[in-house]
This record gives sequence, C-alpha cells and structure tokens, in this order.
Amino acid sequence: MNPVVLIAEELAPAAIEVLAHDFDVRHVDGTDRPALLAALAEADAVIVRSATQIDAEAIAAAPRLKVVARAGVGLDNVEVPAATARGVMVVNAPTSNIVSAAEQAVALLLAVARNTAAASAALKAGEWKRSKYTGVELQGKTVGVVGLGRIGVLFAQRIAAFGTRLIAYDPYIQPARAAQLGVRLVGLEELLREADFISIHLPKTPETVGLIGEKELAIVKPGVRIVNAARGGLVDEQALADAIAEGRVAGAGVDVYAKEPCTSSPLFAFDNVVATPHLGASTAEAQDKAGLAVAKSVKLALQGEFVPDAVNVQAGGVVAEDVRPLLPLAEKLGRAFTAVAGGIAASVTVEVRGQVVDHDVSVLKLAATKGLFSSVVEEQVTYVNAPHLAAERGVEVALDAQSETVDHPLLVTVRGALPDGRTVSVSGTVTQAGTRDVIKLTEVDGFDVEIGAEGILVFLRYVDRPGVVGTVGTLLGEAGVNIAAMQVARREAGGETLMTLTVDQALGADLLTSAAESIGAVAASAADLRDE
Repeated sequence: MNPVVLIAEELAPAAIEVLAHDFDVRHVDGTDRPALLAALAEADAVIVRSATQIDAEAIAAAPRLKVVARAGVGLDNVEVPAATARGVMVVNAPTSNIVSAAEQAVALLLAVARNTAAASAALKAGEWKRSKYTGVELQGKTVGVVGLGRIGVLFAQRIAAFGTRLIAYDPYIQPARAAQLGVRLVGLEELLREADFISIHLPKTPETVGLIGEKELAIVKPGVRIVNAARGGLVDEQALADAIAEGRVAGAGVDVYAKEPCTSSPLFAFDNVVATPHLGASTAEAQDKAGLAVAKSVKLALQGEFVPDAVNVQAGGVVAEDVRPLLPLAEKLGRAFTAVAGGIAASVTVEVRGQVVDHDVSVLKLAATKGLFSSVVEEQVTYVNAPHLAAERGVEVALDAQSETVDHPLLVTVRGALPDGRTVSVSGTVTQAGTRDVIKLTEVDGFDVEIGAEGILVFLRYVDRPGVVGTVGTLLGEAGVNIAAMQVARREAGGETLMTLTVDQALGADLLTSAAESIGAVAASAADLRDE
C-alpha cells in the first residue's frame, strides 16, 4: 500500500503530478474540521496553505503522520512544537515568494513615483489632468534599502537597473558583502537624510517594530517616497500619514499593515499613497513554486531522504538522544549572542564541553547558526539554509568540542569576534526539573548569571549605582510590561554591571531606548527566545 498524501487546499497541478506516481493522493477541504480530522487518520503526509489549521489536535488524529507541509513561507497555522514532539517533520517553501515580494516593492515604488494609481482612478472618473499627476524619475536618485536579506538584495539588484545610487542600512551584513552588491552601507539616520526613495525589507521583531516612526520621519529628506512591502508595523502608519499631510513625505507604497485584514487606515485618505492588500506573494508563479517545493520535500521525506526545507529538529537526520536537549539551547544562545553583540560577528565558535561530545555534536553548530540569524533576516531560517546565510554575510562558524568541564558538567558557549575587535560570549546549560529540560544562561559577555533562557530577555549594561533597579522596574511597570525574573551581575561595586530581565511581552525599540536612557546604559538589547 502506497503512503497517503492528503492535500487539504488547492495545489498546483504540477505539484500533484510530482506525488501522483508514488503515493495515494487524496483531497479534503481543510476548513471542514470534522472532515479534516477524519481524513488525517490514514494520512502519512498532509499539505496545506494558510486556511487549514494543523494543531496538536490534528496531529493527534493522524497516527501515521510523518510530514506536515505548508505550501508557503509562514507557519502560523502549523503547531511546530506539537509536530516535533511527535517526530513529525514540518516543511515549508521559504524562498517561493522572494521574487514576487521584491517585484511588488519595485511596482509600488514606480507607482508612487509616477502617481499611477491616482491618475488611473481620476481618468476612469472622467478627469484628464496631466499636470496634476506629474511624477519624478528614478534615474540619478538615491534609493535607501532598509534590510539586505534575500528580498532586499533582489530589490536592490532590480532597482539598480534604473540608474539609481544605492545605500542600505543593515547592521547584520558585512560591508564587503554590501560592496559586492554595489551598495554603500550607512547608518539608519544617514539613510533617512539622504534617500529620495526608501524601501523596507526587514523581518518583524521586537527591535524592528516601529523602527520608522515620528522621530525618524522628522529627519527624512523632504520629498522622500517610502515603500513597505515587508511586514506591517515596521513603519508607524499614523506617523507616516502625518508626515504625508505635512508634505515632508511625498508619497508611500504600502502592502502590509500592523493589523490585517486592514480596510481602514489613515494612509487611505491620500491620493499619493498606493495601498494594496498584502499582495507580496500573490502571483501565480509564487503559488506554483510553493506547491512544487513542498511536493518535492514530501516525496523526499516519505522516501527517507534528506529534506532541505525541513524546519524542525528532525531535519538534520538522526540526532543522539543526549544531544537533542542541546539543540534548543544552542539556538537560543545564538539568538542571545546576536542581541548582546548588537550585530553579526565576523567569526563565531560554538564551544561544547562535557561527555556529550562522545556523540556527534556538529548539529549544535547548525542550531547556533540558525539562532544567530533567526531574528535578523527576513526569510525562514532552517538548519539547512543557516550555513548559507552565514556564508553570504562572510561569517565563519566553527565548532570546538571537548570533554573537559570546569563549572558545569555540560556547557555550550557561543563566542564571537566582532568586526570592531570586540569579543562577545554567551553560555548556557540544560538541567532537569522533574521530567522537563530547563535551559539556563550561565554567562553573558563575561558576567556570571543564572537565569532561564525562555521568553523575552532584556540586557542592560551600565555603571553600578543605587536606584537603577527601581528605575527600570517603574518604567516597565508604567508601560504595562511585567517582569518575570531579574538578575544583576557586576564585576565590582561601582563598576560595570549587567542587568538581565525576563519580561512577559516584547519591548518595542522606543521603550528599550527609554529604559537605556533612563539609567544611562552604555548598551541595551533584547532577545526573543520563545520557541518558534
């Protein structure tokens, strides 16, 4: 009997053809919950898009299930931890829409530059007003790209063909890589002041939400046009509307919104705003690519072969039982390292200490590398593409495994050298609490700590003095942010100090900056260590 592949939503015919010869392909309406659960009882794999929920209940209803495939980029409708706990592989199509997304940004930029949408609407309404819709050329203009991930690079390559000058803000890419792309790296403030056009290509993280708000829009070059086809909330919609109303911003192209679906926004009042309903991935080609990609992954998985686009632990093949608890530890340390460092290192070493090195621990290097980039690139980071992301950014990642231990029977450290010569390290271990594995940070940049590596961690570095703890607690309390845990470590009384807090909700960039300013911190950062 051939394995059963259940298709719960519309899939490209070419994708179905990939599966039809080797598997029993069945169809079900994924939005019909009872029918879905019944059909899953015999399924070895299920393929969904965005409307079908594959949660713990659905996984429990599928005793034979080996693969959940999402024909798209996101995984919001798939409960990955539940699948991982059951040993079910989860795959998606992380690069299926990158061309479509880049082209959408280009389309919005051109439409805003030439007033295309407003002129079209006016003409269809019986108005012939050529002078009212005079636009501007791209040639010779400066285009600022905020975020040089894969989509940002594709956008930059395409917009360069118009004879533009390219500048970019991305603290997580090496200058040499930007130079190869013909892009000059600058700080965000410099980009805002110089660019005639700005296009946003960042992931949505606590640090990037509200990245461009009232303060930033106050310093933009007069007449700038801004495009956001990346994630809603990166640009403050009300602040952008105010800047357009005041004439500081000449227009905007918006494809994404803080809350979606969105049918009401202050931006919709302006003729010089081109607004589209999140169409970045809405092309026939992107949908076909996604379907083909996951069909091939499902076929590989059911045949017991290596799966490049798997997003959970089992993707890398067999991992020793003693090593498995260290995978989330290594990934969390990578995320924490990036937050503490404030950027990507030129080189990183993943140090593993303890008897666990009797096993193959090379997967921990992959896990740490995945963590290094999880919060700073737009695409889904997997155990497979993480090394490529590192290579693209000129980051060397090494593994140092030794059985000797000092303070802990098991210790993993992510240590990196930054481009400015600084060295940053973050260490952690795994302990047992009953039957549960507990991940703890034991060291942050030379400070000894002992705090759980769960949830959202905030790091504040300052010079030790009375009243700082109370000030931070008051500020966060007034902002409605609850502190779950706090630890203060210092080198000596009156000396350099590190405050580490676990909070219940993400801190926006403004609140993090306010906290740092209120205590005169020399550095402040946040790491979202919640399981993806």
